[in-house]
Amino acid sequence: MEPVHASVLPDVPGEKTKISTSIVDTASSTMQTFGPPKKIHQHLCVFHLYADDMTRQVEAHHYCCHLNEEMRQCLIYDRPEADARLIGVEYIITEDLFLTLPDSEKPLWHSHEYEVKSGVLFMPGVPGTVERQDLDKIAKTYGKAIHFWQVDKGDELPLGLPHVMMALTRDGQLYPNLARDMETRYGVTFEKERMNRSNMEGLAHGIHPKANAAGIGLKTVLREIECKPSGLPSLEPVPRDLV
Repeated sequence: MEPVHASVLPDVPGEKTKISTSIVDTASSTMQTFGPPKKIHQHLCVFHLYADDMTRQVEAHHYCCHLNEEMRQCLIYDRPEADARLIGVEYIITEDLFLTLPDSEKPLWHSHEYEVKSGVLFMPGVPGTVERQDLDKIAKTYGKAIHFWQVDKGDELPLGLPHVMMALTRDGQLYPNLARDMETRYGVTFEKERMNRSNMEGLAHGIHPKANAAGIGLKTVLREIECKPSGLPSLEPVPRDLV
């Protein structure tokens, strides 16, 4: 079954926001600084695939800020509108930083080279000459993305375990209806962008064999273990026979 766009998903359950709540929100917004979200400087649009099932594909709107020249962090929403659901996060690092990671960590990260060169990753509303300057950098990075809300299943709330997400890495992976829908809504043509980016450089050392889940599936699993004592009696877990 081909996935549907987030705009057709059910509304989030719950009572509509009251006027009194909106008044408090407006008042607090004038008194607080919101330092972290104010650092967000760009909107990247692309698709994510579940690391354990790449037939499940999700439109992912990244709102990102730089922590420094080699790392940026992004909030991921299912759409760019004000009522969007926050569905995940992604950390983006340079190739040099990625190569310092332990081998056991590398499979959790995906490459961005194909996304950029294929034209599928783009910055909505940003002129091509400006966009190109940053895409040149993104093509040489890796990302670690975790999703908490399975909007592709129609979940009304963020249910279940977090999911490791991957990126497109070759032709033929993306559902045509998702591509057409995004192209229509944003007035872009992925094939045209592919041609414009044909001379773009990618990762200096090539895509690492352990990246992109090392070519196998990855799935988060919840496992019950003994809780490590805190050292503070008041914070110790309640014995099972008292639960």
